[in-house]
Amino acid sequence: MTRKFSFIASGAPDARAAAKHLAALYGNTRQEDADVIIALGGDGFMLQTLHEQMNSGRMVYGMNRGSVGFLMNTYADADLPGRIDAAVENVIRPLEMEATDDEGVTHRALAINEVSLLRQSYQAAKLRLSIDGQVRMEELICDGIMVATPAGSTAYNLSAHGPILPLDAQLLALTPVSPFRPRRWRGALLPNKVTVSMDVLEHEKRPVNAVADHQEVKSVVRVQVSESQDQTARILTDSSHSWNDRILAEQFLY
Repeated sequence: MTRKFSFIASGAPDARAAAKHLAALYGNTRQEDADVIIALGGDGFMLQTLHEQMNSGRMVYGMNRGSVGFLMNTYADADLPGRIDAAVENVIRPLEMEATDDEGVTHRALAINEVSLLRQSYQAAKLRLSIDGQVRMEELICDGIMVATPAGSTAYNLSAHGPILPLDAQLLALTPVSPFRPRRWRGALLPNKVTVSMDVLEHEKRPVNAVADHQEVKSVVRVQVSESQDQTARILTDSSHSWNDRILAEQFLY
């Protein structure tokens, strides 16, 4: 099967040079006519590309030409069609964030990695946590909290000491950032079908921002998060180093 490739690159010089080189080797198709989008850059550029290709049906294959590359495959220019044919496809369902700000305006955004709430000032955030409408924690004082997908579990979630989740795990990680009270709470693993609601208490005194991947909403009072049922992105990883292999390897780093 002959696939049509579209090469796109981040602003990094190495990424742009690689895209030009590969396009000369394999031809370059317009994105809307391509079967596979070849993204050259780092993880940030890969996230941006996956958002742009959401529900397009096109697969995204990333090669690392940036500073971070957990989502990316190793760069090589040889036998790209063969690598694509042998690659493992993963279907990602993003999180849907619905955030209400202090003026009553509702903002919606998708997150492939995580939805996070972060304190806006020197005052710690004070939050109430509910799962499917039932309050599970009346008051959490912290620097922030996040709901992370398996795809995002090795990103900010891991830095906050959250659990690493296999890509096919039907789970979400609810992970606090620097919890103060209750001090020993380290978060929860949740079924991926639940709706997580986070109410900001004392929001005028303790302002909080919400972030869905790269989209930020200032001064939120309530945020609801659930896994999307109708949005998907398709990502390809090399069969010799699949995403599940990478996640398993992360768990044995020391």
